Amino acid sequence: MVGAMPETHTWSTESLLVHAGRPRVVPGDPVNVPIELSSTFYAGGDPEYARDGTRSMRALEEAIESIEGGSAVAFASGMAAANAILDLLRPGAIVVAAEFTYTGVALRLRELHERGAIELRLVDIADTTSVVAALTGADAVWIESPTNPMMEIADIPAISATAHTVGALVVCDSTFATPLGQRSLSLGADVVLHSATKAIGGHSDCLMGLAVSADSDMGEAIRHRRTLLGAAPGALECFLVLRGLRTLGVRYARSQASAEIIAARLQDHPVVSRVRYPGLAGDPGHALSRRDMTGPGFMIALEVDGDARAAQRVAESTQLWIHATSLGGVESLIERRRRWAGENVRVPDTLLRLSVGIENADDLWLDLDQALNTVRV
Repeated sequence: MVGAMPETHTWSTESLLVHAGRPRVVPGDPVNVPIELSSTFYAGGDPEYARDGTRSMRALEEAIESIEGGSAVAFASGMAAANAILDLLRPGAIVVAAEFTYTGVALRLRELHERGAIELRLVDIADTTSVVAALTGADAVWIESPTNPMMEIADIPAISATAHTVGALVVCDSTFATPLGQRSLSLGADVVLHSATKAIGGHSDCLMGLAVSADSDMGEAIRHRRTLLGAAPGALECFLVLRGLRTLGVRYARSQASAEIIAARLQDHPVVSRVRYPGLAGDPGHALSRRDMTGPGFMIALEVDGDARAAQRVAESTQLWIHATSLGGVESLIERRRRWAGENVRVPDTLLRLSVGIENADDLWLDLDQALNTVRV
């Protein structure tokens, strides 16, 4: 489907984001894949039924494949993608997973464990020695890096290498990093997972998940699960995410640059007891992030020097920062994660998760600073 591009040149990721997944060049035809609002197609062609995949889905998947490599499958949500992968595991499979994992995935893993569908081994994903020790007999390891919301960095190459010696599938959720910040397949993962609802879509207007496999057979197995589970995304959602992908390069660069400024200033704020951001030299994940990531990203976690009520007051006192869940949109978001009943109880009560958008960095700092100062009122 990709248009006429010289096959002898390797285009930069920034250029592929703009051009991959477009229709072939035909004079008079649209430059974007049209929104294909149909569930049913004339017999004998491809597709024949939307649940099996449509041209809208394939355009998005081809664009992601050009960036990540491997075989991409689009889903109705990030959780739909995660469930499809988990559905491939054998009954009673041993799954090693990060203790601090996205709440939805953590709850699902716990539910499967309690039902006896899997045996769950929770680990400190930043402690590589402990992770490696837990891999004995494992069927899969579920990595998240950076972790949500604790911002831990995993040693993906080391964990993947050991996992493969015992025959374990390596899944890495790279939602925080995006394909621009981290190439998890190149680092050794078998499957990389993205909640494209977040930074890839980038406008907080649709749900979407992506699973990209290094092995084409695994990719087809995941695609088959999508069909059987009824987890295909809609045409409009595919269009919106592909549109968002076109500007991911400029949005990511802007948000990351602002995040670096804000994180550095937070270190010196009198009511902030800790800043979690891999771009800071003193962060535990700094060295690994410099080795394996293109940059520290746009997500920050901070801990307020006070109690949960004080931290909640900060989140509710901003004007530019929007008090809401989710992340990766053009707008900056702030949230106290422990306000959710399902959040890991070991996440500090006073932890605020920041998703830095594309607003002016000084404006964002001015707003955050005044909100933090409410702690001293």
